[in-house]
Amino acid sequence: MQAFLDRFLALPAGYSEGHYGGRRYGVSVSSSADGRRRKLYAEELGGKDHVSLNLYLLASGKPLLKPCEMPQARVIDFVMGFKPAP
Repeated sequence: MQAFLDRFLALPAGYSEGHYGGRRYGVSVSSSADGRRRKLYAEELGGKDHVSLNLYLLASGKPLLKPCEMPQARVIDFVMGFKPAP
């Protein structure tokens, strides 16, 4: 989980584009004012795939990952495999 968290927190805030699984995606990353909730929404450009998740950074220090209507493994795989465009 730490590798996922490090990778997710390294994604740039706002909109960016990149590649995952040989396909191009537009990715939006935002966070709450206090930085404790972060949201990712990714959409395949020119396709139908999407990935959506919320990550809560709890006071205990433990992250809570909440995928939106998809398996947790799917969002972890996306974040770990996503390559932002230069």
